[in-house]
Amino acid sequence: MSKDSETSESTGPLERWREQLRRGGLDLAILLAVSSTPRYGLEIIRYLQESTDLVVTEGTIYPILARLTKNGVVQAEWIADEAPHPRKYYQLSELGRGTLTEMLEHWEQFRQKIDHLVDAAGGADDETR
Repeated sequence: MSKDSETSESTGPLERWREQLRRGGLDLAILLAVSSTPRYGLEIIRYLQESTDLVVTEGTIYPILARLTKNGVVQAEWIADEAPHPRKYYQLSELGRGTLTEMLEHWEQFRQKIDHLVDAAGGADDETR
C-alpha cells in the first residue's frame, strides 16, 4: 500500500476535498503573491499565511515555484541584499501576467457557477451547511 493510499484511507471525503481545493488554488495564490512585488520563497510563505492564513510549507512551495519558472510564468533572479546570503526572488513574467489575468477570469466564472448552485440548493439554509 502506498503512502498516498494510506493517507486517503485515513482521511474522510471532506478532508480529501479540502486538500484538493487547496492544492488547486495554490498556483493562483502564489501568482497573486508575486504579482505586485518580487518575493523570495519564505517571504511568499509568510505573505500567504499572514494575509490568508493559508499554511504552505517549503516542501510544497518550492516545487511549484520551480514548475512556474520552468513554464515561463514566473521569473527568478538571485539577489544579494542585506541577508547573509543571496536569495532567489520570484516575479511574474509577461506571460505570467496574462496567465494570472486568465486564471482570475476563470476563477470568477467558476465561483459564480458554484454560488449559483449554492443559491439553488437553498443557500444559507442551516440544513445544507
